[in-house]
Amino acid sequence: QVQLVESGGGLVQAGGSLRLSCAASGGTFRNYNTGWFRQAPGKEREFVAAIVWTGSFTYYVDSVKGRFTISRDNAKNTVYLQMNSLKPEDTAVYYCTAGSRIPPRDYWGQGTQVTVSS
Repeated sequence: QVQLVESGGGLVQAGGSLRLSCAASGGTFRNYNTGWFRQAPGKEREFVAAIVWTGSFTYYVDSVKGRFTISRDNAKNTVYLQMNSLKPEDTAVYYCTAGSRIPPRDYWGQGTQVTVSS
């Protein structure tokens, strides 16, 4: 059983940056793959990024490659999503996830709103 709590969302202008954080508790976070999904208004939830538990491999959806960076600090039980060069189409609720597979879908956070203005 893992609990995930996202933070760091907010309002930013196009071209700006945000860093999302996801704090894990209540389980063995270290050995779970972790990732991020997002859901924009009127759209299906989509996979954004993932990182294996060792931190040795990352994966990104094409639309964020070169702009977003996922990382994790197992000592702090935290996963991050650094988002640069943000675009209005990045506006969504972002969810932190953990699980045994890629993309990880076993555990979900409550979501944090990211709004990018033009």
